[in-house]
Amino acid sequence: MSGCSSDRHGFSHSGLCPADKVWYAPAGKLQGAAGVTSNEIMEVFILPEWLSSEMMSKGIRILAILIIGLPLLKLFSILVTRTVRKRFTAQNSMLASKLVFYGGISVLFIMILQELGFSLAALLGAAGIAGLALGFASQTSLSNLISGLFLISEKPFQIGDIIRVGDTAGAVLSIDLLSVKLRKFDNTFVRIPNETLVKTELTNITRFPIRRFDLNLSVAYREDIKRTIEVLHAVADSNTYVLDEPEPLIAFSGFGESGLEIFFGVWFVKTDFMVLRETLLPAIKERLDAEGIEIPFPHRTLYTGSMTEPFPIKMVD
Repeated sequence: MSGCSSDRHGFSHSGLCPADKVWYAPAGKLQGAAGVTSNEIMEVFILPEWLSSEMMSKGIRILAILIIGLPLLKLFSILVTRTVRKRFTAQNSMLASKLVFYGGISVLFIMILQELGFSLAALLGAAGIAGLALGFASQTSLSNLISGLFLISEKPFQIGDIIRVGDTAGAVLSIDLLSVKLRKFDNTFVRIPNETLVKTELTNITRFPIRRFDLNLSVAYREDIKRTIEVLHAVADSNTYVLDEPEPLIAFSGFGESGLEIFFGVWFVKTDFMVLRETLLPAIKERLDAEGIEIPFPHRTLYTGSMTEPFPIKMVD
């Protein structure tokens, strides 16, 4: 089929049929009813320099990186958490999940910067200089970071353990590179810097499966020590939360200011601490009262010597 000729408006469309919908005219020849030339029409459709086809292509690629990369990274982080949790502790799974997620975020960030035309070598050099500057400016954070690495490698406690640091005690919620988060028994949140944990004495209350409940008792000096110990053994044996093995440790420990001191220690499963405490203490008091064994209150006796006159005592109604 031969090429099509110009139409009645003077448009040239040689070699193309009207069905192709492609029309062109020499510059300056196109003029509408309002007197607008083709050059002016073309200027209207010229895109700004910053919105060139290359920049639009980069923007589409960056958007694709974010839309595809972030969900995949989140999904992979969840899979890593579940896999590690089956074989290792909750602490290891949380640490692995954070390493995967933040590592993936760093990779996506570098990919976006490369799409924008930044040099990777220059970025690494700038990151090194910025790291040195931040290291000198934030020595406390750097110390906490190093202490966190020591805690993670040493593993003095794990997520879920109950620890005591100074006067603060609670369950471990998370172990991060800068701090450890605790939930106290009154359901309050506490953040302890890792440097404090390394420098301070730390007690892991629930490290082992069983614990010993220690109680220092005092009875009046007139009481029989052997009988008192037998009564306390009976109280321990009657409590269902006290373990038979190891055996309870109940012994006379010394002479106190107001009475005879007796050490009372029983073993229990670490998860039964509160229920043991709530049942054992009232049982001791009730049994000692039933046996007529006196628990003395603190008191002092003043003695002025054999050559001193007795203190006058006056009875009042």
